[in-house]
Amino acid sequence: MSLNKKTIDQLDASGKRVLVRCDFNVPLENGVITDDRRIEGALPTIKRLIEQGAVVILASHLGRPKGITPEFSLAPVAARLTELLGKDVPLLPDCVGPEVEAAISAAKPGDVLLLENVRFHPEEEKNDPAFAAQLAALADVFVNDAFGTAHRAHASTEGVARLLPAYAGYLIQKEIEHLGVVVENPARPFVAIMGGSKVKDKIALIDNLLPKVDKLLVGGGMTYTFLKAQGLEIGKSILDATSIDYAAQLLRDHADKIVLPTDVVISDKFAEDAVTNVVSVYEIPADQEGLDIGPETSAHFAAIIKTAGTVLWNGPVGVFELTPFMAGTRAVAEAMAESNGVTIVGGGDSAAAVEKFGLADKMTHVSTGGGASLEFLEGKTLPGIAALLDA
Repeated sequence: MSLNKKTIDQLDASGKRVLVRCDFNVPLENGVITDDRRIEGALPTIKRLIEQGAVVILASHLGRPKGITPEFSLAPVAARLTELLGKDVPLLPDCVGPEVEAAISAAKPGDVLLLENVRFHPEEEKNDPAFAAQLAALADVFVNDAFGTAHRAHASTEGVARLLPAYAGYLIQKEIEHLGVVVENPARPFVAIMGGSKVKDKIALIDNLLPKVDKLLVGGGMTYTFLKAQGLEIGKSILDATSIDYAAQLLRDHADKIVLPTDVVISDKFAEDAVTNVVSVYEIPADQEGLDIGPETSAHFAAIIKTAGTVLWNGPVGVFELTPFMAGTRAVAEAMAESNGVTIVGGGDSAAAVEKFGLADKMTHVSTGGGASLEFLEGKTLPGIAALLDA
C-alpha cells in the first residue's frame, strides 16, 4: 500500500460537491454526545472545503444499527456541528434517494449537509456496488477523513473511492504521516510498549514490529502468558493458553529486546475497592491475580521510554479504569509526556488512557483509529486508504 496519497491540499474544491466520509461514531448517553473529539477532529477538513466554496456533504456511520434505528440517528452530531461551525448543518432524512438529491441540488457554495447514518442501509457494510454508486452520484469529488474505518472495505469508504476522484482529508493525512514514520523510519532508539489482555490479539503486530524495535516493553494481561511460558506461577491472572508456545519462542529468539515486568500489583478481586499488594513476578500467590505492573517495573519502563527516539504505545499495562490498578498505565503515559522523542499512541484503550490522565496534548500523535491503527502497524493494507489517488 502506497502511503503517498493525494490530499485535500491538492484539491481545488471551488464550486464542487464534495462527499466527505467522516468518523462521527461518537459515544451517546440518552441521545447526548459524551465525547465530541471525533467531531472536533473533522473540523479542519470541513472548514477548508467551506473556505474553498464547496458544497460539503458529510457521511458517517454511528453504532451498529439493524436497519433504520432511531437511537443511532446522527441528529446529535448535526446539532453539535451546527454549534462548532457557527452555521446551520441540516441532517438529511437519508443518505441516498430523491429527497437527499433535491437538498444537495438546492445547496449553495459553502453549505454543509449531513447525511443520515449510512449503516441504516445493510448495503453499506456489504460494499454493495449499486449503493456505492448512489452515494457517488451525490458528489463530484470524494474526501476520506475517517481513519477509524479505513480498514473496512465498505461502500462509503472504499466503494465510493473507486467511483470518484478520491483524496485524503487532514485526519487521514496526519495518521499516515505519523504512523508511517513508525513503520518505515523511526528515530532511534525505537521503543514499543505492548499491553492489553491477550497475546494472540497482538501476534501480527509483534511480528511486524519486533525486527524494527530496539526494545519491546510488555505489560497488561499479556504479561502473564509470558510469565507462564517461563514456568512461573501466575495465580488467577489472565492467561492466553493458546499463545504460551509463541511467547516462549519470542523469549528464546529475542531475549535482548523483550522487557518483562519484574513486579506486579495483585489482588483477590477485580473491583474499585480491591485490597492490593505488590509482589515479585516470582511470588504471585495461587489465589491472587495480577492486575497492574508494579512500581519497580514502572520506574524501569519510564527510564527506557525517556531515553527513546521514538515510542509507540499500544495497549494499557494494567486495568487503568479502576483506581487500584491505574498507577502503571499512568506512569507510562507520564514518561511519554516527558519524553523528548516522537511519542505515538496507537488508538483504542491507550488513547482513552492518555485522555483520562489529561496527557493527550503532550503526545506527538494520538491515533483516532483503534482497529485501523492496529492493522496499519501490522503492515496490512487498509482498503479505505489504498483506494485513494496516489500522489
